[in-house]
Amino acid sequence: MVTQNDKTYSSITHLSSFSGWIFPLGNVIAPFVLWSAKKNESAYIDMHGKAVVNFQLSLMLYCFLLALLILPLTIFTLGLGLIAVILGIIPALILIVATIISASIKATNGEHYHYPFTIEFIK
Repeated sequence: MVTQNDKTYSSITHLSSFSGWIFPLGNVIAPFVLWSAKKNESAYIDMHGKAVVNFQLSLMLYCFLLALLILPLTIFTLGLGLIAVILGIIPALILIVATIISASIKATNGEHYHYPFTIEFIK
């Protein structure tokens, strides 16, 4: 049985990924700490915690690879920054939509959400 506290805690765990906009690596550290604190108390929190941590690690990897692509593209096109800006906005949009609209709301409703493009680092 999933309690309302489990649902709320899982939703907060998903939303804690936005702490990365305040301090470096907060998008991984905050959800990881919240998940680690309660993962043994609830299978529901464990499932959502793994999902958000795996998504954030995957997104960091994709952003790193995107940066490796954007840097030479910007240099060799003599600073055509528009392409870099457009490519840089894509991960931010995926983060916002997946976290707020999908994962947090699904967690509050007692449902599971599978983030898109997620590599399962933690099983």
